[in-house]
Amino acid sequence: MTLRSNIEKMQEQMIPMIPQDVLNLLLSKTKELVDSGLTEKALKKGDKIPNIILTNATQKEIEINKHLNNGPVVISFYRGGWCPYCNIELKALQENLKEIESAGGKLFAISPELPDNSISSIEKHNLKFEVLSDIGNKVAMKFGLVFNLAEELRPIYKQFNFDIPKNNGDESWSLPIPATYIVNKKGIITKCFVNADYTKRMEPSDIIDALNEV
Repeated sequence: MTLRSNIEKMQEQMIPMIPQDVLNLLLSKTKELVDSGLTEKALKKGDKIPNIILTNATQKEIEINKHLNNGPVVISFYRGGWCPYCNIELKALQENLKEIESAGGKLFAISPELPDNSISSIEKHNLKFEVLSDIGNKVAMKFGLVFNLAEELRPIYKQFNFDIPKNNGDESWSLPIPATYIVNKKGIITKCFVNADYTKRMEPSDIIDALNEV
């Protein structure tokens, strides 16, 4: 099954459980973010990535750019382990990890969550790739991906037990829009998927195809 089909299957089960007024608000705020032009301002194909140094779940410092000496890297920005769409994506990335690595790619997932909260995602999906903490969304800002969650949505997220401030260790309610970048040995983005609609994600098969092209 594709990542898209798994997301659709989850939506079939989840969406009927959401009150219509809440669903309408979620959809309208997503549309506002899509229409804001944020996606167009993000780094894109042909751009050079900044130097990225972040800590993983065990507090070890990881410098992504150093790995470019060995081949292309795949960088996947996700909102957090609390997000059901992100969980499906992380699971799909792990299921396709061997193929990604066979195509020469080194995979890194980045979220604004504190390292301790990243550990639960790693254990839940038995992740074998680096999951890094971008505290304060500093790296995501350099990629042009960051937005502040609409105030109208914050109490709804809390009702869903999505405690963004607690997970991220600040009160900003800032999140990255989901994005995946394939970067060559020179640090240049060769393909990317950036979408302000958090229900849309890059298919692992497209990641593998992009790596084969590199």
